[in-house]
Amino acid sequence: MAESTIRVVELSSPFARFAGRILVGLGYEVILVEPPEGDPTRRELDGYAFAHWHAGKRSVVLDLSADADRVAFENLIAGADILLDGRDVGSEPPVPQHDSLVHVRVTPFGVTGPRSTWRGTNLTVAALGGMMAQVGAPDGPPLCLPEGQAEQLAGVNAAIGALLGLRARRCGRAPFVDISAQECVAASLEAGTLAYVHEDRVPERPGRVHPLVPHGLFDAADGFLGGGLGGSPRMWDATLRWLIEEGVQDDLDHPRWSDPVERKTHQDHLFEVLQRFLSKWPKEQFAVRAQERKLPWAAVDGPAELLINPQLNDRDFFVDVVSADEVTRDLGFGFAFPEGRRVRELVVAELGADQSLTTGSRTPTASPTQEPQPDRRSLDGIRVLDLTWVLAGPYCTRILADHGAEVIKVESRGRPDPTRFAPAMHLSRGPHDDPDTSGYFNDVNRNKRSITLDTRTPEGLAVLADLIAASDVVIENFSSSVLEKMGLGYQRLRELRPDIVYVSMSGMGHTGPRSSWVSYADIVSASTGLTALTGWNADDVVGVIYGHGDIVAGLQAATATLAALEYRDRTGRGQHIDLSQLEAMAAHMGTSVIQSTGTGRLAEPNGNAHSEYSPHGVFRCLGTDRWTAIAVRNEADWRALCELIERPEWADAEDFRTAEQRKARNPEIVAAVTAWTRTLPAAAVTELLQDVGVPAGAVQDGRDLVEADAHLRARGFFVRRTHPRAGAFLHEGVPVRLDRASGAVRSAAPLLGADTDSVLTDILRYSPDTIAHLRATSILS
Repeated sequence: MAESTIRVVELSSPFARFAGRILVGLGYEVILVEPPEGDPTRRELDGYAFAHWHAGKRSVVLDLSADADRVAFENLIAGADILLDGRDVGSEPPVPQHDSLVHVRVTPFGVTGPRSTWRGTNLTVAALGGMMAQVGAPDGPPLCLPEGQAEQLAGVNAAIGALLGLRARRCGRAPFVDISAQECVAASLEAGTLAYVHEDRVPERPGRVHPLVPHGLFDAADGFLGGGLGGSPRMWDATLRWLIEEGVQDDLDHPRWSDPVERKTHQDHLFEVLQRFLSKWPKEQFAVRAQERKLPWAAVDGPAELLINPQLNDRDFFVDVVSADEVTRDLGFGFAFPEGRRVRELVVAELGADQSLTTGSRTPTASPTQEPQPDRRSLDGIRVLDLTWVLAGPYCTRILADHGAEVIKVESRGRPDPTRFAPAMHLSRGPHDDPDTSGYFNDVNRNKRSITLDTRTPEGLAVLADLIAASDVVIENFSSSVLEKMGLGYQRLRELRPDIVYVSMSGMGHTGPRSSWVSYADIVSASTGLTALTGWNADDVVGVIYGHGDIVAGLQAATATLAALEYRDRTGRGQHIDLSQLEAMAAHMGTSVIQSTGTGRLAEPNGNAHSEYSPHGVFRCLGTDRWTAIAVRNEADWRALCELIERPEWADAEDFRTAEQRKARNPEIVAAVTAWTRTLPAAAVTELLQDVGVPAGAVQDGRDLVEADAHLRARGFFVRRTHPRAGAFLHEGVPVRLDRASGAVRSAAPLLGADTDSVLTDILRYSPDTIAHLRATSILS
């Protein structure tokens, strides 16, 4: 183990297990506490599900209902630094508190609020959190993203909470961290809620077309392609030039199409022309040719194809999972850590293999506590230079800013963040030409400061270098070679600040044969298997069109930043984290790859079905496009459902006893359940089922989350803040809640360049004459 190894004890659940896996990737010692029969994943996918989620962890067996084992558990956590606690809220015994123990509670709905004891699964949390309202065809049922994306959003936020807790305990008692999976989902919807908050509209499910930008899912000769026209005039010009070269431009060479508003207004026609062109190409060949022209396209690959991705293999992304009798290839981690180290091999522990850990003694790794500072937030005193834009990078720095970091966003009036002015992304009740009133920008950039600086000049680069020297962290999501070409590669950054934490988050990473590929969130989703598995079957793929990949990259980058700061505190060393958005999203693809390499069975899209639960899906309710997600986990859930739908004869019938038997009768069951749900509002269906312990959740859209969700309201999830230009509006809350040193939405997003003078005066100590000179020469604007 690395020096001062941090010990984590995990009481696992589907919402907590990914956090433990992430912490394994950081080199922490993670001890999995299993019941006598073993973790349930030992019995899923022939045991390969356990290998994915828990390889690299140590195993102890404890029955927490037995007094002797409770004592052993208390001894175990007395020497731990972090407790990952995935138990449901309810009758579970309390955990003894220790001043050095960061207790991270990961539950479907949090530990407070009127629905804290509701039962939740990935499906029902995805529905109640707003995710399912954004996936699927507008005239069809809502669709759940594959491989437990709601669970994994909870997991990565829990890892962030654990790392924030480690920082907080340096200035006092270790905090209790409350993670609500529903809030993790509700904070990850890109424009899902923002469109309602800022434009009074609820977008319909987009099907295969992005709701904001001209991208979508297209048919190729041998599968599917993801991509589109990008976000710049250059990309449109290059696309049109290619179409003309091939003689397939139709009428797109008419001058009217040079107007981006015209292209958006008549996007259907434009996409029809593109589709005729794309349908003649093999997907991989087209993607490669498009990327040679710097156009944002990617083949839609399944999990098995992911294994042969040249970029992932060149960067040693995959790991070998070693069990008693075999080695199996699996997905790696979202970033290399520490200092570029890649995990190459993970060992699967036998049940109870590390039982001796329950009787040993250990002292937690807490650093000497400073003078207690109860009002200090976890990242107070950390300065972050934010060179990011659009969504993935700003989402990362939003998390850091929410928890106290001083985040200085560098822009220029000549080239501000595109979300400030791009008409499709502006999201405003007013004109779309005011860079300070964009709801998209203002949500993801709250709590930050803004300076405007022309970095195309030597003088501007000199100011930027001074800012780097005064910062703890530099984060950018440029293309892989941009900062190096500016003369600010990692070696130069280290000269300016020897212990700098530099997080680059380009689409493909700074190395590898595809490092120069143009990447958007849908490109990443297409390349990692997420798009391929989002659909009803192999021929009916819908894909994920909104920026889920950007959100995941932002979360992984925030995790990396916090881990690097913790590492710096223990070792004094900074590092460059070369985060690839491709790898970040691939790390969230669950068991899809190990299923292929272990069992030989390929993961395929299966709509809203579940391998272990039945019935499992969404059911129409009273009203237009109203649905409730229902997940029947076991016989108790089944009997309760049968009573509600007035089919008591099914409750104990032999041919309905198991999930497999019920799947064989699925059309009959769906018809009976729908006959009941269609007569009731979705909220009523949800409450009736939850009252009898069956996981259920109304499929909520942005309006529902803001107006109708009493639980989110009781927990104060949406926060009203006043922006100096856009006025007062609701902001998505902070999903990682610490009982002290907690994050908050303290201030609205900054006006463009509003903090330029104060940053240069207060931080860089520039004189008024120097600042006046920089303004006079247009270095500042």
